[in-house]
Amino acid sequence: MPTNFTVVPVEDAEGGSNGAGAAGDAKPVSLDKIFREDANEDNSQGDDVQGESSPFINNSENDEEPYYEGKNMALFEEEMDSNPMVSSLLNKLANYTNLTQGVREHEEEAENEDGVRRVTVTVPQMGTFIGVYLPCMQNILGVILFLRLTWIVGTAGILGSFAIVSMCCICTLLTAISMSAIATNGVVPAGGAYYMISRSLGPEFGGAVGLCFYLGTTFAGSMYILGTIEILLTYIIPTATVFKEGEDAATRNNMRVYGTGCLVLMALVVFVGVKYVNKLALVFLACVVLSIMATYAGVIKTIIEPPEFHVCLLGNRSLKNEKFETCAKMELVKNKTMTTELWPLFCDSQLPNATCDEYFILNNLTEIRAIPGLLSGVIKDNLWSTYGPAGMLIEKKSQPSAPAQEAVDTYNKHYVINDISTYFTLLVGIYFPSVTGIMAGSNRSGDLRNAQKSIPIGTIMAILTTSFIYLSCVVLFGACIEGVVLRDKLGFSVKKNPVIGVLAWPSPWVIVIGSFFSCCGAGLQSLTGAPRLLQAIARDGLIPFLQVFGHGKANGEPTWALLLTVGICEIGVLIASLDAVAPILSIFFLMCYLFVNLACAVQTLLRTPNWRPRFKFYHWTLSFLGMSLCLSLMFVSSWYYALVVMVIAGCIYKYIEYRGAEKEWGDGIRGLSLNAARYALIRLEEVPLHTKNWRPQVLVLCKLDSDLAVKHPRLLTFTTQLKAGKGLTIVCSVLEGTYMTRGNEAKTGEQNMKAAMAAEKTKGFSHVVVSSNLRDGFSLLIQSAGLGGMKHNAVLMAWPAGWKQALGSSARRNFIETVRETTSAQQALLVAKNIDHFPSNTDRLEGNIDVWWIVHDGGLLMLLPFLISQHKVWRNCKMRIFTVAQMDDNSIQMKKDLQMFLYHLRLDAEVEVVEMHDSDISAFTYEKTLRMEQRSQMLKQMQLSRTEREREAQLIHDRNTASHSTANDKAAGTTPDRVHMTWTKDKLINERNRQRENMAVKDLFNMKPSQSNVRRMHTAVKLNEVVVKNSQSSELVLLNMPGPPKSKKGDENYMEFLEVLMEGLDRVLLVRGGGREVITIYS
Repeated sequence: MPTNFTVVPVEDAEGGSNGAGAAGDAKPVSLDKIFREDANEDNSQGDDVQGESSPFINNSENDEEPYYEGKNMALFEEEMDSNPMVSSLLNKLANYTNLTQGVREHEEEAENEDGVRRVTVTVPQMGTFIGVYLPCMQNILGVILFLRLTWIVGTAGILGSFAIVSMCCICTLLTAISMSAIATNGVVPAGGAYYMISRSLGPEFGGAVGLCFYLGTTFAGSMYILGTIEILLTYIIPTATVFKEGEDAATRNNMRVYGTGCLVLMALVVFVGVKYVNKLALVFLACVVLSIMATYAGVIKTIIEPPEFHVCLLGNRSLKNEKFETCAKMELVKNKTMTTELWPLFCDSQLPNATCDEYFILNNLTEIRAIPGLLSGVIKDNLWSTYGPAGMLIEKKSQPSAPAQEAVDTYNKHYVINDISTYFTLLVGIYFPSVTGIMAGSNRSGDLRNAQKSIPIGTIMAILTTSFIYLSCVVLFGACIEGVVLRDKLGFSVKKNPVIGVLAWPSPWVIVIGSFFSCCGAGLQSLTGAPRLLQAIARDGLIPFLQVFGHGKANGEPTWALLLTVGICEIGVLIASLDAVAPILSIFFLMCYLFVNLACAVQTLLRTPNWRPRFKFYHWTLSFLGMSLCLSLMFVSSWYYALVVMVIAGCIYKYIEYRGAEKEWGDGIRGLSLNAARYALIRLEEVPLHTKNWRPQVLVLCKLDSDLAVKHPRLLTFTTQLKAGKGLTIVCSVLEGTYMTRGNEAKTGEQNMKAAMAAEKTKGFSHVVVSSNLRDGFSLLIQSAGLGGMKHNAVLMAWPAGWKQALGSSARRNFIETVRETTSAQQALLVAKNIDHFPSNTDRLEGNIDVWWIVHDGGLLMLLPFLISQHKVWRNCKMRIFTVAQMDDNSIQMKKDLQMFLYHLRLDAEVEVVEMHDSDISAFTYEKTLRMEQRSQMLKQMQLSRTEREREAQLIHDRNTASHSTANDKAAGTTPDRVHMTWTKDKLINERNRQRENMAVKDLFNMKPSQSNVRRMHTAVKLNEVVVKNSQSSELVLLNMPGPPKSKKGDENYMEFLEVLMEGLDRVLLVRGGGREVITIYS
């Protein structure tokens, strides 16, 4: 018995590497191959079912096929050709892998225990702890904690340091909240902050901030390298110096030499094997964790037993004690009082009667504990700040001191001093890099098992953990360590040990070794991440000159990007000061964090349908607070660096906008623009436009040739010169036909129109419509082009030069109807004669722009030459205004009044009043009018419709048939009366019309012209004579355009009048006002 079942196409789980592609090709038609045999055997359905299904299923290959493939989905068969079935779509998503290139690269071709090379597993397996939490911890904790935090606490005091750390940590926490919202709004491929910002705020912002983020990461590499060298030369091998001469200069030069060597070595490591860097990451992180644990252990030990480190004070001044052991002037050796190793540092000899520094003689030496301990109460002394200029001696204020004259520099070098001027804002800039690194989790989004869950939890937990570490360290350092030791940046007063190392247990070497490897690891990570970020920007094609950095080795290693990164990193190394480099990268990172917050705020406020983050604990106010805090910290830490970085970002933004690739990523800025446009359009609708705000919003009616290219490109050129990039410009054209048949041609024509607009630098919109006839199409555009308050108020078109030769005078009818419709719509009309003779944008004209002001049209005739003259093509042309005086007008007074009117309008123009005397109508005018009317009458008589011509042909055929029939009938002896039986009523009417036409042709030579037409022709001829006489050599002539006759009977003569009016002139612009004032004398 037959069994009913449904077959669903399912992808084979073992389908090889092209599973995704196969999923895309899975269509019901493929079932034909599976069930071909069964279908051939079971043919019981018959022809009825086949006939019933044939409108939906294509059975052309086998008309007798009884099995109908995928019959359950037959209704959607047409859609399946272009849209995948849900099962195929889900299969694609299930097999989607998002591993970064770096991950494949780091672990590719790994060997297992048997030595057999295997392919890397393509499914991300990292969880929150390994994939996000630990990388963020490693990037956040680093060089500043070990080398500068104690100095910041000593200089700013516990309260000031607490404020600095709190501000920076809150800034990164708010940024992490915004970043979590963006990262959980869909799948974020690797690229971190750059990908988030570029896809949220657009390519311009993305490119600008992406490059800032890249520079920040690169300078971070410089800072870590300088930290590595500082630890190496200060604490590990202090004797391994190249330059010995000047103290400060020698230190900087040593930093430059060793820093460059370290940079080259790290670059080679990154170039040779990135996978080793990643495998050593946990080792570097272990060094950081052990160092922090040693610090906390040392704090606890101070409660039991403080460390045996002492500081030697001369008076209240702290001394560098690496050159002596005993903090005393004299000591008893074998019952003899002898000077100590300290004596010759302040005296000219070892002898007791040597000449010594006055301050050394007047003050006693005191030895105090460097680490008094947690319960010592030293926290009270360290609450407040101690800022000072460069070279200021570090003193303990509570210690007694006898004043003395200023010592010479030879003796001052043995005191511990400030190497740089210190103030609150500087410390903010130096500290902020210690809280960067929060993007490490989002940068590894491709490695995570569940990125949308891991990134928010891991990043925020890492920030909270590190914030607790920093804040607790601030309090514990201030509570355990003596103030003069805290302010000793490099630990000169404690035997040249790092100050945090003096506190740590069991030995300072734990901190030295741990911080050294931590800085090395962080530097390698920066040199690994920065080139890949640059490669991602280059491959996006945003900045053309960076395209070369998108290429690399065969395995994708960004070789060229690495070389550029090393070059920029070397600039930071040559600065040779960790304190000078830190504010630079602080500004770059703050700029990046600012735009992450901005991206989240914009997306939230716009409420775009695609904005559905899984992380729900965000709000636009938090994003704005984070953005404000980032901006404040930028200017607090270094206002001049902030301005420089903003200028750099601004230049990159404008460059991408001008030269970059056009990308559409559905960004928030585009959504913001749409919202702003909608709001502005609604506001424009609410209030009628004032005369002062009137400007020509032009609808340009273009014509496309047979190749769908713009027939008169100079029409677009003139639009550019008229608009100068301001106001609304809509360039339109009409194709004759139906949209179903000519839709693709309309799109092609629109693309060609956009290309022509770009070539002629016309800024605006383009549109091509398909209509059953040109007249209806142009009428539709005149009525409906534009949107809301942004509608056109003027129509620009070319004069139909071939209207006399046009078959059936369709060009004439279209033109006149366009004039009537613009008048009815209260829109201005501009008609350019000889548009192909108008200047290009590269021409520079010198001459006159003549305005012939016959009737007042709202002032448009005088406003247009002013707007045209703003463009560089017409800038050197002078404006002249001509007006016509009748016999009873006072031409002198007219000229004075017009000059005063132009003065109030703030227009510079020469004024001429032309007198036109009444004169008899010349024989030439009479003859011209007569020829015009004869031509019009002849066209009317010759203008037969297609139906009439067909009937005429049928009539001729019938006559021939009738004649042939008559001849046969005569031969047969029949009567000729039967011929009349073939005539119908239509044929009779056509025959009468033919006879009337023959009569009318004879009347053409006897007709007299209409008096009205003679007067109009007289005006056109006389006015043309005056215009040609005065303006024939002018660069452009603007004329009032007379309106068409109210009765359509005179349409055939209207074009002739305009042609006579413009005869003998090269460039003419006919202007017809829209019926409202467009210019005013009031401010």
